[in-house]
Amino acid sequence: MKETDIKEISKYITVVGAVNIDICGTPYQSLRNSDSNPGRMTVSFGGVGRNIADNISRLGGNVELITVLGDDLYASEIEKSCTGLGIGLRHAVKIRGERTSTYLCINDENGDMVIALSDMDIYEKLTSEYLEDKIPFINNGKLLVIDANLSERSIEYLANNCTVPILAEPVSTIKASRFKNILNKIFLLKPNLLELEILSSVKINNRDDLNRASDILLNKGVENVVTSMGRDGVYHASKESKIHYPCFPCKVVNSTGCGDSLMGGISWALQNDEPISKAIEYGLAAASICIETIDTISKELTKENLFKRIKEKL
Repeated sequence: MKETDIKEISKYITVVGAVNIDICGTPYQSLRNSDSNPGRMTVSFGGVGRNIADNISRLGGNVELITVLGDDLYASEIEKSCTGLGIGLRHAVKIRGERTSTYLCINDENGDMVIALSDMDIYEKLTSEYLEDKIPFINNGKLLVIDANLSERSIEYLANNCTVPILAEPVSTIKASRFKNILNKIFLLKPNLLELEILSSVKINNRDDLNRASDILLNKGVENVVTSMGRDGVYHASKESKIHYPCFPCKVVNSTGCGDSLMGGISWALQNDEPISKAIEYGLAAASICIETIDTISKELTKENLFKRIKEKL
């Protein structure tokens, strides 16, 4: 790596994860199986890593995205979009002959996801060998955000060679277990309830189960477990305390992307040296702005609107 590659503004966040095309459908009425359902379709840029980076950038954060792209039209459009949003892609890799990953989701009439399909085999190409050259750049930043779309080997390589705090996004129940061997390296883990069950091997039916599952991860070395509970808000567990944070008042239009907004808001706040309690509030405010739009990323997410949303709640 050239010396000039690591002479960056000191507070940048590195996000290593997925970027893809999101295709989302929401029916006008209740879904009918085995039938064509009238509704609205949207096509947008997505991927957990990219969405988190997008949210950080919209709040004014300095962010670099390490990802992998195909050599198709989608990749070119993603590059243009990231450049326009101020998301750095200098350390991304482009693979000839590969297709950029695509994510398809179907919501119910209320905007809540019913089922999704993802074509993300290309992330097997984001290898530990490729990431080895990026470690000096990552360690010169403020934080590292990892999403579980990476292979388990790549995740473990990053965790074992990273010296900045790691924020981990499990992505799904299928991929959450990719973090199981590096829990002691994680500063903040943001699972939902199902992902927490997978990582802790505890079936969660009540608050006692939630505490027990959180304690298992804390005892394995995670410093902060921030569990997203959908409409019930967020539950933060650390060695010092356990606190429930309710959602901000909002009108639900589309819940897809809210978890990425939550992580984006938290990351941005930590980038600016806010305490974890305040970072979670910022994350919830960002999620409440996101959920009020049909898009996966809200164009209304700005630092000014975030502070306004927090002030309104108070």
